Amino acid sequence: MNSRRDFIKKTALGGTAIAVGSSAMAMSAKSYRKIIGSNDRIHVAIAGLGRRLGAYFDPIANKDSNVELLYLCDVMESQRVNALERFSEHINYKPKLENDIRKVFDDKKVDAIINATPDHWHTPGSIMAMKAGKHVYVEKPSSHNMFENELLVEATKKYGKVVQMGNQQRSSNHTIEIIKDIHDGAIGEVYKAVAFYTNGRGEVPNQKRAPVPQGLDWDLWQGPAPRREYTEETWDYNWHWYGWAYGTAESGNNGTHEMDVARWALQVGIPLRTDVQSAKRHFKDDGWEMYDTMDATFKFANDKVIQWDSKSRNAYDTYGGGRGTIIYGTDGGVFVDREKYVLTNRNGEIIKEYNSESDEAGTALGGGGDMSTAHMVNFFDGIRGTAKLNAPIDDANISMTMVHYTNIADQLGRGFDIDNKTGRIFDRDAMKLWGREYAPGWKPEI
Repeated sequence: MNSRRDFIKKTALGGTAIAVGSSAMAMSAKSYRKIIGSNDRIHVAIAGLGRRLGAYFDPIANKDSNVELLYLCDVMESQRVNALERFSEHINYKPKLENDIRKVFDDKKVDAIINATPDHWHTPGSIMAMKAGKHVYVEKPSSHNMFENELLVEATKKYGKVVQMGNQQRSSNHTIEIIKDIHDGAIGEVYKAVAFYTNGRGEVPNQKRAPVPQGLDWDLWQGPAPRREYTEETWDYNWHWYGWAYGTAESGNNGTHEMDVARWALQVGIPLRTDVQSAKRHFKDDGWEMYDTMDATFKFANDKVIQWDSKSRNAYDTYGGGRGTIIYGTDGGVFVDREKYVLTNRNGEIIKEYNSESDEAGTALGGGGDMSTAHMVNFFDGIRGTAKLNAPIDDANISMTMVHYTNIADQLGRGFDIDNKTGRIFDRDAMKLWGREYAPGWKPEI
């Protein structure tokens, strides 16, 4: 590829460019760019234009990415209009606006889908995309339940597509560095990690029936989920907390990231056991239908342990940051988050620290930053075969099992043992929560 680009540069400076003719000189800059690099240009579509939109400006607009945005797709008209306006500040062409994601899949020009839809659409939409021949960047959580978690990996293997989950800290340079140090024995033999998320989310309105907001395709928004009448406050963000039809609670919403870093550091796979203490502790009479506080413990082979401390609506700063992971070893410990790491010896003395000054979003709503940019560029390079994926779905979905086990244990009201080879739960009642009910004709299949 470098040789081809060198050739283009040389011929553009020499007689060949003149011989190719005055027609090239008459082309607009936009048209000329479509020729230069067209052999490895990736044509992408974004499905879901909500709060993660800001994460896509830089990786798509950067000329070195060699990406063309063909579609902005969302079931809410105002989201499409807003996304086009915001993207116009970063690119000098207009992608098509589309309501129905299935029409995007039908376009053979589209090479890759960025799946930023709500949780209940992640696996069904990603599998539909692969069936249509598209590569997929799927935001976290990549699956809504354990049935989907397995199916998405199987689909990736069947269709041979590049699929990366949006757990962007896997592309964080300072995190990669300190995890390598841990694996190289910097704190001895690692045995425990604490993954945490702390936020002060407020009161959530109680649901009540309401007219479908203007411009919203409510039927398509529900997609794979069983149909119901629209309730106020649902579509924009509060679907996260309004029962299990759409969301995966805070474990799926944010725990995905932190538990993934913990598992990465400890080099463990599927746990042997999950135990959970969880409850709704705040604003007892509001519309929040899930736990807002959780303490989960995962036991792994070789006596390794991961704990998940989730406080959605109590911002008490337990660990010195809103989110992150603490890793314990026989000779020391490490604190790592999206901005920095601190490595200490067994006596707590700082041996090594680094502040990356990363601009990646933390606990604030919205998204984007240098990690997201690097992670998406890694996805593009993975499609081209010039880089190894930092979060391939077959590995990412091992971390996702922890998310689903916490949610199953919360609904079941007790912990359970797990077959760490197959992921199956040694509890018949727990296995009844393995999957979910789908709207007729919407159950994902490969």
